[in-house]
Amino acid sequence: MTARGVRFHVAESGPADGEVLVLVHGFPQHWYLWRHVLPHLSATHRVLALDLRGFGWSEAPKHGYGTGNLAEDVIAVLDALGVQTASIIGHDWGGWVGFVAALKHPERIRTLVSVNMTHLWPLPRRMLPNLWRMWHTAFVEHPPLGRLVLRHTGFAGFLLRHWSGDPGLWEREDIRIYTDAMRDPARARAGEQVNAAYVWQEIFGHPLGRYRKARLTVPTLIIGGERDVVIPPAVLAGGERHADDLRVVVLPGGHLLPEEQPTAVAEEVLRFLG
Repeated sequence: MTARGVRFHVAESGPADGEVLVLVHGFPQHWYLWRHVLPHLSATHRVLALDLRGFGWSEAPKHGYGTGNLAEDVIAVLDALGVQTASIIGHDWGGWVGFVAALKHPERIRTLVSVNMTHLWPLPRRMLPNLWRMWHTAFVEHPPLGRLVLRHTGFAGFLLRHWSGDPGLWEREDIRIYTDAMRDPARARAGEQVNAAYVWQEIFGHPLGRYRKARLTVPTLIIGGERDVVIPPAVLAGGERHADDLRVVVLPGGHLLPEEQPTAVAEEVLRFLG
């Protein structure tokens, strides 16, 4: 399907008349991240697992990888499919995209679930001591070096192994479904651009209070991993002051909860959706 002039890949499952859930992946993965969560959700909901622009089987244009633009992509996909309202479940950067979409289009987002990603108002005293955990972005956020690293080294595979809280995950699953995609020049460039856009469009905006006056009106659940080496539970607190309904749940596991703990993630999502 095409939206905003970009061809998007969407994996769909569940009853056509069910409430719509949009699953949004993070970096450096794609819709396949949700493969074990999807069957639990699609028993009662219409589930749309989206590949963001530049990832998976979606088209990879040269521009448009800022968080705000990715959020507009999600809304445009809903428009193209004739869906008026939906819930978003996002992992990693997909969770960040979900937060921005919920702020910009609260009338379109029924509920939001962010997995392994903090909210838009992290407390400085909690976040600053943990900024070092984002060390990996230094290798992929600088054009054109980032795309070369992703394409010609095993860095993406290293990150996925490092982030997993389940030592046996990549013995049971084939990591190449993600790492092979990053060998493609267009996808490697997209991975670089997502990280570069965050540095130039987001990271400097936080100290200036970009979201300070924003109010999250969409009911939201954050699911963290107690052994998450990127977004530890300590940084998940504090968003309640900026939200009408924001809850936090911490599960055993690391930064790849949809693959490490798919049943537990699905149960928390369904419980929150009511």
